[in-house]
Formats: sequence, C-alpha cells, structure tokens
Amino acid sequence: MMKIAVKKLIRDEKGSAMVMALILLLVGGLISAPLLSHMGTGLITGEVYEKRTAELYAADAGVEDAVWRIQTNNLTFDVDNRSYPESLSVNDKSVDVVIYREVIVDTPCYKEYRYQILSNATGTDGSGTKIEAYVTANVTYNDYSGISNQVLTIQKNLTPQELADLINDLKKVTIPCPTGCTECEICGTVYDYNSDDYKNVPEECKSCVVVYNYPSVNWPTADFLSDWYEEKVEAENGTHYYGNKAIDLGGNPLSLESLYVHGDLTINNSKDPQATLTLAGTIYVTGKVLINPTKNMVLDLGGNTIFVDSGSVNPEALYIKGKCAVKGPGALIVRGAIYFEPNITAGTTDPVFMMSVESVSTVKPGVDFYGAIAGNVDVEPYPNTEITYPTGGFGELNFPDLVEDKRSYSIASWEVSQ
Repeated sequence: MMKIAVKKLIRDEKGSAMVMALILLLVGGLISAPLLSHMGTGLITGEVYEKRTAELYAADAGVEDAVWRIQTNNLTFDVDNRSYPESLSVNDKSVDVVIYREVIVDTPCYKEYRYQILSNATGTDGSGTKIEAYVTANVTYNDYSGISNQVLTIQKNLTPQELADLINDLKKVTIPCPTGCTECEICGTVYDYNSDDYKNVPEECKSCVVVYNYPSVNWPTADFLSDWYEEKVEAENGTHYYGNKAIDLGGNPLSLESLYVHGDLTINNSKDPQATLTLAGTIYVTGKVLINPTKNMVLDLGGNTIFVDSGSVNPEALYIKGKCAVKGPGALIVRGAIYFEPNITAGTTDPVFMMSVESVSTVKPGVDFYGAIAGNVDVEPYPNTEITYPTGGFGELNFPDLVEDKRSYSIASWEVSQ
C-alpha cells in the first residue's frame, strides 16, 4: 500500500510550480537591489564619462586651433612671449587657449621654436579638462634681404646700350649718401653685382649704389610670392571678390581691409576734396590694378602690400599715374609690368618698396622718392629729383625679406588633466 501511495504522490506533482516561483522570487529579491544599484551607478558614471569626453574633445579642439594659428603665423605675443588669450565655444563648453613661445635656436638661416599650448575646457557646472601640449617648429630660411639692400636692384645683365641709358637717366636724379659713407662720389654709381668693383664698395655705402645682374638664386619666384601673399590674405580673413572690383572714394576717406580680387581692381576719386585711401591689410589682385583718379587722392599703404598676380604677359599690371600720391610705408609687388608716375608724398620714415617680379617696369618719379626699387626696371626720373634709401633699411615690411621657405611642426608632448 505504501508503494502505491508514493507513486501516486510523485505522479501528481501538485505545488511544484509554487516552489519554483518561491525560489525565483527569493533569488530575484536577493540580486535586484545590488543590480539596480549597479545600474544606477553605471548611469551616473556614463554621464560623467560623457561630460568628460565632451570636455576632452573641446580642449583638444582648442589645441588644434592653436596649432593652426602657429602654422599660419596668426599670433600676437606680448613682451613675455605670451599670446593673448583666445576664448572658444565647443560642445557647449567654454575653452580658453593661451600659447607661450620660446626661441631655442636663432641663426640667420635657421630658427627653432617651442610653443607651449594650454587649452582649458570648462563645463557649466564648473568642471574642467585641461590639455598641456608642446609643439616644436623648425624653420629654414631663404635670405631675400639683398633685393631691398640697394636703392635700385636690377635682375638683368644689361647690354652696353641699356647700361648707358641707365647711367644717362640717373644723371637726372640725386642719390644721397648715407651717414657713415666716406666715399660719397660712389653714390648713384651703377655696378655689376658680380664685379670686384661692387665687392670693394664699403658696406655702409652699398645701399646708395645701383646694382644690376643681381643673381636669380637670391630672387623669390613669382609662384612663391603668390603663395606668400595669398596666405597673408587668408590669415587676415580678407574679403574675396570673384570679378572686377571698382572703388570710388567720392571725396571721402576710406580704410580698405584685406582684400582678394579675382579680376581687375580700379581705384578712383571722382569728387573734391582730396581723399585718402588707407590700406588696413594685404591687397591681392589677379588682374590689373588701375589708379588714375580724376581728382586728387592719396594712397596710404599703411605698412601693407598691394600684390598683383597678373602675369608677365600683361602690360602695366599696376598702373599708378597722375593725381594719386603714394604714401608709405608699404610695398608694391607685381608679377608683371608696372607703370609708376604718381605724385609721391613720403616722409623720412615712410619708405616704399616697389618690385616687378616679371616683365619690365617703367618708373618715373615726379618728385622725390623715398625707398627702393627692384626688378627689371626702366627708370626715367624727372630732373632735379632725389631717390633716397631709407635710413636703417625697411624694418617690418610686408615682404619676404627673411622668409620661411620650409616649416616642419611636431607635437613633442600632450598631457591631459581633469
């Protein structure tokens, strides 16, 4: 009888589901609290990681912006070699960037800099992520300073007739001797750059002589200058015009910011009184520049450069004549020919550097000219005028005097702190 009762009990299995349910409920009760706690911690940690990641990306963007500014030389340093702080907004984070510069090696043909970049991204709750990076910059130079070291530098081996014509034209003009030159009779003399006579000219007198047959190896190419000034316009956030551009002062002064004109640029003053156009940045023109106003005007270069990338086949790529006075300091650089016959007003500290990279330019100073002229130039000065080389050279001129021919950058270290 006992055996039959046991078999019947096992066969029915009544209440087994409840037992399993109780077991599962017990197990679930034991693990649910720790699991929920772990999930809550994971959510909080995820938010923290997301916030920290956003701050890291924002701080890294600040470093990238600083590296771009270093590469494009778009920096201003104070007396302590510290750049003025820049504030950015990235990923809803406020990013403050400061750059410190240290000169490690400084020679005429090679420079090495080290830049310390401090980029600090701050969240709305006051949390922050800081990146400290060091960037090294190796810079090699081509020395183009010789082009502007003489009052007149001609990149051509003159024929006997061309040499005679140049000497005859220069008899109309006075080239004053600089202070310290003890042999004033040589001032204004024309020399072959490669001659022993020129090599024997005292250093203090070389700025006041005329040099021809200047070696092309020390001359920047037109393509190099084109890239140089285009980068200048980009660094200055210049306005771009795709087509011809005409500017009429209409008797009113005007300050002209950095400009890129893919076409011709015409500048006029159609009304009295005399008006001044002051450059506040680099002007880059791919066509022609025509300045022949109907009423008196002054072109104040303001320490800037007009670069005309017109091409060697384009005659009179830069045409300045008549009722326009040109005031320095500044530079007129042309890939093509120049016709220069303005009234020039320039004080003893306001030199103008003018260079034709390709083609032959005609220069007819109507009054005293203060500065230097370079290129393949036909100089036809008015009688009783002076061409004076600036005392002490040109200083900070927007021309590749000692130009960065090759730059290499590398990040030496990169450290994050949160």
